[in-house]
Amino acid sequence: MISRRIIRTKVLQVLYAYYSSEEKSLGKTEKELFFCIHKSYDLYHYLMLLVIDIADYAEKRIEIRKKKHQPTHEDLHPNTKFITNLVIEQLRTNRQLNAYLEQKKLSWVNNPELIKELYLIMVESDLYKNYMATEDRSYLDDRKFIAKLFNKLILITEDLYIVLEEQSIFWNDDVEFVISMIVKTIKRFNEFAGSDQSLMPMYKDQEDHDFAKDLIRKAIINHDELRGLIEEHSKNWDVDRIAFMDILIMQLAIAEFLYFPSIPTKVTMNEYIELSKFYSTEKSRNFINGILDKTLKVLKSSGKVEKVGRGLIGE
Repeated sequence: MISRRIIRTKVLQVLYAYYSSEEKSLGKTEKELFFCIHKSYDLYHYLMLLVIDIADYAEKRIEIRKKKHQPTHEDLHPNTKFITNLVIEQLRTNRQLNAYLEQKKLSWVNNPELIKELYLIMVESDLYKNYMATEDRSYLDDRKFIAKLFNKLILITEDLYIVLEEQSIFWNDDVEFVISMIVKTIKRFNEFAGSDQSLMPMYKDQEDHDFAKDLIRKAIINHDELRGLIEEHSKNWDVDRIAFMDILIMQLAIAEFLYFPSIPTKVTMNEYIELSKFYSTEKSRNFINGILDKTLKVLKSSGKVEKVGRGLIGE
């Protein structure tokens, strides 16, 4: 589930904290990195629980309307398509989801106002109205609706971000990515899998886990060499005036050039330029791109960049 891009983002954030702290402990920094990654995986499960709680809230409202002193025909014969959504039911009974939520003690019980707000936003949306107005019922339609509910409504609800920020400083930057992973998960759901439907693992494979550990270590251990290369190839700039985050982005990129032979240099360039879009100004992005391009050419010409693997030799 945790992509290489998210790993790079977390490493950048933790590296910033490492250099900002008076205590320089590689072991502690490594633990902090994996704690941050685990928090992203917590959020993956936590947000999936959200649609279950919205459905529970919707069902309670239906039951309250039925018990009115003078219920209307609509009160007594409500449209239950949403609360009986087949994918929500599958999530509700999912063994893996429930085990994780129980283990981590994750619950929205202290945020009833957010659940109510999300419900009200949902019922006023065309997405919901069109879904509820269709008499046909299929697992595919239910699955499409839940995917769109995450992408088109939950993702853009500002109060969700406020609540998450209050609970964890690690979550706000992760919401968009985590929801994209939830949508991918939902699209893979199979109605015949029932409660045994598998969710995404934290890492695609052991290689991604090792990449996270190795990247933070290589960047810190080889600090002097990496910073020296940045200074060498930015001679016309006062290094002390270059934004600290820009230096860290370049430090990580050059570390990948030098110490990760299986990662194509083009991939590294693209990933860190993409990261700079979120952590640097437009002027900084152009600067980072220029310095990395210049550095890579010199490293290649001196034979310091060696890539191995299928299609990478002589890259």
